[in-house]
Amino acid sequence: MTIKKLNQAAQEIASYRDDIIAKLMQYAATDMLLFWGTDANLLEKQEKEWTPVLNWAREEFGEKYKTTKSLDVQKENLDSGKGLKSFMEKLSDKQLAAFYLAALNMRSVLLASALVKGKLNAEQAYKAAYLEELFQADAWGKDAEAEARRHERHQELSDIELFLKK
Repeated sequence: MTIKKLNQAAQEIASYRDDIIAKLMQYAATDMLLFWGTDANLLEKQEKEWTPVLNWAREEFGEKYKTTKSLDVQKENLDSGKGLKSFMEKLSDKQLAAFYLAALNMRSVLLASALVKGKLNAEQAYKAAYLEELFQADAWGKDAEAEARRHERHQELSDIELFLKK
């Protein structure tokens, strides 16, 4: 993703702010950081990478964000979101465009929030977002197609970080 495309997205976002925020709010209850694995080694990595982000988000947005090891969405997560919505509404068009694209890239509004707020840099956000895929690749071997896709996503996050700093 180029800076030119990010600038274009920022210019277009003003017309769709409410729709974009509503779409992002739908992701909040099913944020990937709320669904943990069951493998002890994976859990250890998730604890290290995800817990600090979750704790920051809980404090930043005043939300409970309950995690689970199942695929069931937790009721507390369905009932939350006012703080996150308020956060998104206060973002500039440029920041909201970056937030939206980062959230789609990482499948996480919480990681996107941390990136936009400067709590995480692009490298940290990438490692947290793709933690499970990288864990599986280490355990079972690397797949060239998946590696190429992750490399592209990593570059997109770097571009988003650069865009936010300009």
